[in-house]
Amino acid sequence: MIRGVYGLGRFGSFWARTLAAGAPGDEVLVWSRHQHELPPLVRAVSEDELLSSCDELYFTVAISALKEVLGRVKGRIRPGTLVMDACSVKSGPAAWMKEALGGEDVDIVATHPMFGPDSAAKGLEGLPIVTCPVKVPMERLNALEDSYRAMGLKVLRMSALEHDKQAAWSQGVTHFVGRTLSEMGLKDTEIATQGYKTLMTIVDQTCNDPMQLFCDLQRYNPYAKEMRLSLQVAIEKVLNKLRESEEGQS
Repeated sequence: MIRGVYGLGRFGSFWARTLAAGAPGDEVLVWSRHQHELPPLVRAVSEDELLSSCDELYFTVAISALKEVLGRVKGRIRPGTLVMDACSVKSGPAAWMKEALGGEDVDIVATHPMFGPDSAAKGLEGLPIVTCPVKVPMERLNALEDSYRAMGLKVLRMSALEHDKQAAWSQGVTHFVGRTLSEMGLKDTEIATQGYKTLMTIVDQTCNDPMQLFCDLQRYNPYAKEMRLSLQVAIEKVLNKLRESEEGQS
């Protein structure tokens, strides 16, 4: 089995290393337009070699870049390849892959590993990965999901829209709160409670990721605006209760 990773940003490097470690004996090829330190057990190749050599090919580029990348590689991917993305939003990427590659002799699955270098620092066991079938035989989809389970992952199969709805109210709100707390300039203190330390871990995990990821999560998830409005309403409710309490004591 030859697996390919297109894009070696923070997540792409992590995913290439994870694939290489999780399937000893398989070859992992990578390509990136920028120079990066290569993860162990992977081999850098040209863009053309990556596109023409892989059994499975992951696009680990920014959500906002994926549509343009798919348009550029259209017609160059080896027939029979299983093509996947790893974006944190699924409805847009699934539609873009179907539009660009749906007429070609490739299979397509939209995926989202619900973890990254920070949250998987202690291993993959029990961490979730979402699969959203786009154009793929059931036998091949089952084999893909079995390979994830062999890595210790928990596989969740769902539609792209269902993923985005759930993600807006979990990953989306977590990143929004983390970035907001970061803007407050919070620091560690000698009297920090466990709850405060937990908040700071959220800041660390979300702000270690590129700002581009945060912006793309909020822009491309069709449920993100609803989540932000709900959060705003909830904050106003809490502030109103505080004001009512203060007025009652005056």
